Amino acid sequence: MKRNIGFQAIVSSVLIAGGLLIMPVTAYSTDRGELRRDARDTRQSGRQDARDTKQECRAGDEKSRPECRQDKRDAKQDARAQARDVKD
Repeated sequence: MKRNIGFQAIVSSVLIAGGLLIMPVTAYSTDRGELRRDARDTRQSGRQDARDTKQECRAGDEKSRPECRQDKRDAKQDARAQARDVKD
């Protein structure tokens, strides 16, 4: 009987120690996942802003098509840079 209780105590302590080691890892992965989602949302909103910028540029007839494309590229690059800042 005493031997069985000792075995249960050892198994319980190993399981508790393992659980304590796993908790920080899952919390870290959750934080990283949230950062990735925030960065993705930033990039997606930047893409939509770039589309809007290009449409406004083409509708205004102020610039040529290549200049409008470059404006769109610049807007997307800015969004990517902001997304990298979010992840870091």
